[in-house]
Amino acid sequence: MASPKDPVRALQEAVRASLSAQADATRAEGMRAYMKSAMPCYGVATTPLRKTCKELFASHPLADKDTWRCAVLTIWREAVFREERYVAIELSGARVYKTHQATDLLPMYEEMIVTGAWWDFVDVIAIHRLGPLLLVSPEPMKKAMLEWSRSADLWKRRTSVICQVAAKQKTDLDLLHRAIEANMADKDFFLRKAIGWALRSYAYIDASFVAGYVRDNHARLSPLSRREALKNIGDTPPE
Repeated sequence: MASPKDPVRALQEAVRASLSAQADATRAEGMRAYMKSAMPCYGVATTPLRKTCKELFASHPLADKDTWRCAVLTIWREAVFREERYVAIELSGARVYKTHQATDLLPMYEEMIVTGAWWDFVDVIAIHRLGPLLLVSPEPMKKAMLEWSRSADLWKRRTSVICQVAAKQKTDLDLLHRAIEANMADKDFFLRKAIGWALRSYAYIDASFVAGYVRDNHARLSPLSRREALKNIGDTPPE
């Protein structure tokens, strides 16, 4: 009698088979160009990809946290096409595995951020994985994000700045201020954009605070950061 297939490999194979069946060569080239991706794409759009994930995760259950984490990392590390990494990110946040979310996953997310090293991977992990962890485990996560804000790795620093984009009234202003402060002088586009995005998101909660912060730091913030921060509150100071 044949032994049952490894559930991680079974899911990985199903993911590849399903995405391959949906491949669109014309769309794939456009996606690859847009993402400036060295990794090829299948050409599967977000909506059908998420539908595929929902179906495959339901039909290939993972028994425990270790198996689930192994599946996330296996699909991520062995990805041949970009959408396979999107599936790994979707699996990392699948609702059925919500109880697995804890600070012991930080090394997994750190690996995905550092090796992904592009905004389409990093931003989802930063905002929708690490952001919620920060809310439920504020002390260890704040310590980690402050360390990341001074990292040699650009994408860890971007993560420290944008991880609270969805936090709204629960935003830790001290963390936001310190993460921005650590990166304000950096000339990298993705960091400057991140600073503006983080401030703009908080402006929905306290526009006067953000307008004041931009005025007080006008000479230190890049024009890009200032424009992004003030985009929705109509208080753009002169260049």
